[in-house]
Amino acid sequence: MKLARLARVCYRRRRLVVAAWIVGALAVLVLGYGFAAKPLNDFTGGSSQSATAKKLLDEHFPKRSGDTITLAVRADAGVRSADAKASVAQAIDRLAKTPHVASVTSPYDVPGQISKDGRTAFATANLDVPTDDAPASDVTKLIKDVRSDSGPVRIELGGAAIDNAETAGGGSSEGIGVLAAVVILLIAFGSVLAMGLPIVTALFGIGSGLGLIALIAHLLPAPSFGPIVAALIGIGVGIDYALFIVTRYREELAGGKEPEEATVTAITTAGRAVLFAGSTVVIALMGLFVMQQKLFDAVAVAAGLAVLMTMLAAVTLLPALLGFTGRAIDRLRVPGLGRARRPLAERWARVVQRHPVVTGLCAAALLLVLAVPALSMRLSLPDSSTQPHDTSGYAANQIMAEGFGPGTAAPLVVVTRGGDPAPVAAAVGAAKGVAAVQPPRTSPDGAVSVIMAFPTTGAQDEATPRLVHRLRDDVLPRVTEGRGVRAYVGGQNAASIDFADDVQTRLPWLIAVVVGLSLLLLVALVRSLTVALQAALMNLLSIAAAYGVLTAVVQWGWAGTVLGFPTSMPVTTWVPLMMFPILFGLSMDYEVFLVSRIRESHEAGVPTREAVARGLAGTARVITAAAAIMVMVFLSVLLGANIAVKQIGLGLGVAILIDATVVRMVLVPALMELFGEKNWWLPGPIARLLPRRRPEAAAQSPGVPVRG
Repeated sequence: MKLARLARVCYRRRRLVVAAWIVGALAVLVLGYGFAAKPLNDFTGGSSQSATAKKLLDEHFPKRSGDTITLAVRADAGVRSADAKASVAQAIDRLAKTPHVASVTSPYDVPGQISKDGRTAFATANLDVPTDDAPASDVTKLIKDVRSDSGPVRIELGGAAIDNAETAGGGSSEGIGVLAAVVILLIAFGSVLAMGLPIVTALFGIGSGLGLIALIAHLLPAPSFGPIVAALIGIGVGIDYALFIVTRYREELAGGKEPEEATVTAITTAGRAVLFAGSTVVIALMGLFVMQQKLFDAVAVAAGLAVLMTMLAAVTLLPALLGFTGRAIDRLRVPGLGRARRPLAERWARVVQRHPVVTGLCAAALLLVLAVPALSMRLSLPDSSTQPHDTSGYAANQIMAEGFGPGTAAPLVVVTRGGDPAPVAAAVGAAKGVAAVQPPRTSPDGAVSVIMAFPTTGAQDEATPRLVHRLRDDVLPRVTEGRGVRAYVGGQNAASIDFADDVQTRLPWLIAVVVGLSLLLLVALVRSLTVALQAALMNLLSIAAAYGVLTAVVQWGWAGTVLGFPTSMPVTTWVPLMMFPILFGLSMDYEVFLVSRIRESHEAGVPTREAVARGLAGTARVITAAAAIMVMVFLSVLLGANIAVKQIGLGLGVAILIDATVVRMVLVPALMELFGEKNWWLPGPIARLLPRRRPEAAAQSPGVPVRG
């Protein structure tokens, strides 16, 4: 009844609703992007050693608040030649004049900054701001100028600020995803007008959502990938939700209903499923709070807000737009497109129903095989060594690795408090896997000392985490015991390792919370414990398969270069963490739309077997179109440069493809055929807790007259 009334209000007062959305969206966008908060990419925190080390450094070395840029030099004739010195001096001068560069150390003035063979050197520039506050335009200009002036000497720039400027996330790739959605909707609907409604609705929803995200970031600072992930999800679900409602509206018109009644029916059936599906996505995202990381709390809120705004647009703005289109929704047709093919989907459903055991086992076996690589998944945060090979950051990393060893770009920062740090430095330097150690530097107040240790392996090598754990568990306890010294292994490299360990520890809790909450919501919607458990199991299988494909491509290197990954590398630490709640929620979307249609037919007196065939036939085309849109939106980020964003786009795209084909078209009908009427089993105590509903009651209600 409430949805029916809402649909009528929006339909009859459509001018007011559309005007309110236009004014509201513009206001939020202007405020959001005019007063946007800066991103926060600090993954340290909690009680880890790296967090403790960072806290001590911040307290006792107050002038080291900024990050660094490395100027790497390679000269085959030797870096001490006159030409090399002139080129390096010019590059250092440019570097020193760059905004927010506080100081630069020349390789000719500081011992240890020229390699033993004399052909490699480096200068270090200290920034007076964190990496995220270094203007990308200034950094990009610096890279261009230094590269163009290097002459016979090869000079490259490296560091987090360089990587941020060269491989920024977002950009035009999302626009390519929207363009692909336009093509898919044209093929599905065959009408320019019908295609435009989901696009317009989604853009209003995600636009207002991103504006609100920018404002909320003042309270919950999010990492730089937060708005990108929110935009990907918002575009995908926003178009899909509107697509489902428009499809139902066209069906009702074809059945003889007037536009207003068709709108009310669409909102009270497909719109109701949209609200449940969107709520599942939001609840799944809120599961990220289990990680107890403020950054992920912010990402959860940002992505959840994007989904909420697309839901709101689907059940308020879209009914108003339908009021303007009326029966003209199928005008501006494109010849040859939009032809229904329901019999093909229905025939396929009956093939699966005739051989449920064979088809079900084959589908499950395929998913399990795809999931196998996930057993070897390693986690790490990207660094310069994983950047595209044409970037200055990657080139600087290679120069440093060749001249000083691969661990030069991944130093460990050992912070000591109390006692003499010299024995600690000696013990760390003698440890297996450590290439070199710098002498201890004591803070101005004399309270703590810092020791820079360089591993023999790079940040992405699996031997480096083993070294960190060996130092913490064996080397440092032995050398500090009874001497009044406390030692902590920190630095960006160690922080990345701690973050990966924390994710692996808490991920099972995230899975349990997300699955449990989603099950409760699905049981309330379909009034079946059996169907809810089936959905959870199938979603877990499809997500595991997506993890496996992601591991094979990114870590094993299978087709990695074809898909835009410059080298094999561990999976970015936060990617599987973000993928699980997003995919579980999105997979539930398709489950909701399919099963709610099956349930609708069954409650109308159709036997389960026939209801499954009709439900699949009635939703296959729209679910296929919706999935294709999401896949194209997610995979569009492969055209960008940011490695981590490309990974999550690949994982999400593969998972949705698997879910819409293997799961929805094979496993769902096979399992529902095997369970028969037991599909609708609901224990009595649970049934008594849930409100009874009549699926079509709202649709048939005349509603309350509204003056337009």
